[in-house]
Amino acid sequence: MYDFGNEVVHFLQEISYTWAALLFLIENLLIFTCSVYVGNLLSIRYAHRRIVPTPPKIEAKEILFATSTIFLNTVVTLLGLWLWRTGSIQFRGDIGIFALLDILILLLVMDAGMYLLHRIAHIPLVYRFAHRTHHRYDKPRPLTLFVLNPLEALGFGTLWLLVLCVYDFSWIGMSIYLGLNVVFGTIGHLGVEPLSEKWLRSNLFNTLTTSTFHAMHHQNEDYNFGFYTSIWDRMFGTLYPEDSRNQN
Repeated sequence: MYDFGNEVVHFLQEISYTWAALLFLIENLLIFTCSVYVGNLLSIRYAHRRIVPTPPKIEAKEILFATSTIFLNTVVTLLGLWLWRTGSIQFRGDIGIFALLDILILLLVMDAGMYLLHRIAHIPLVYRFAHRTHHRYDKPRPLTLFVLNPLEALGFGTLWLLVLCVYDFSWIGMSIYLGLNVVFGTIGHLGVEPLSEKWLRSNLFNTLTTSTFHAMHHQNEDYNFGFYTSIWDRMFGTLYPEDSRNQN
C-alpha cells in the first residue's frame, strides 16, 4: 500500500496539467456514473419505502446542472493539484492509526463547514442566486445530488481546498473520506429509505444522516442542514422534530 501510494504521488508530480485535467474529468464522470447507478438500484430495490413523492420526468436543466457540477468538480481537483505542487497543500504518507483518525477529523470538520455554508445558502439573497437551484427539485432522486448551481458547487469545492491547506492529512485518510462523501450524498438523495424503522431509531443512525434525514430538508427547508451527522442541527436547534425523538 505504501509503495502504491508513492507511485501515485510520483505520477501526479510528473503528469502534465492537460493530461491531469482529462484524468480528473474521467474520475469525476466515474464518480457520477457510479453514484447515480447505485442510487437508482437502491431506489428500485426499496421502492416500497418511498419517503417523498415520485419525482417527475428528468428535465434537460437537471442534466445541464449535473454536467456543470462534474466540470467544476474537475476544475477544483485540478486546482488542488496545483496547490499541492506549489506547497500550499501537503499530504502525509502514513497508513496507520493517525491516517484513520484523519477520516474522523475530516468528517467532523467538513460537516461543520458545510453546515455553516448550508445555513448561509438559505439566507434569502444567497438562496435566490444559488441554492434555490437545488431546492427546485424537492422530490430528490440520485441525480439530484449533482444538480447544483455553479456558485454552490464552487463554494463547497473552495471549502474543501481551504481545509486541505490548513492541515496535512494522510492521502489514504483523504481518499477514504472522499469515498464516504459520495456515499452520504448518494444516500441522502435516494428518495427512499433503505433502513428499517428499528435502525433509524438506533443511536448510530440517529446521529448519522440518512436518506430520511435529508429528504426532510427538501420537504421543509428550515430543518436538517447537516451532511454527515445531526450534531450541528441538534446544537443549533435546526433538527427536524421527528428526528429528535431519541436525543434524550
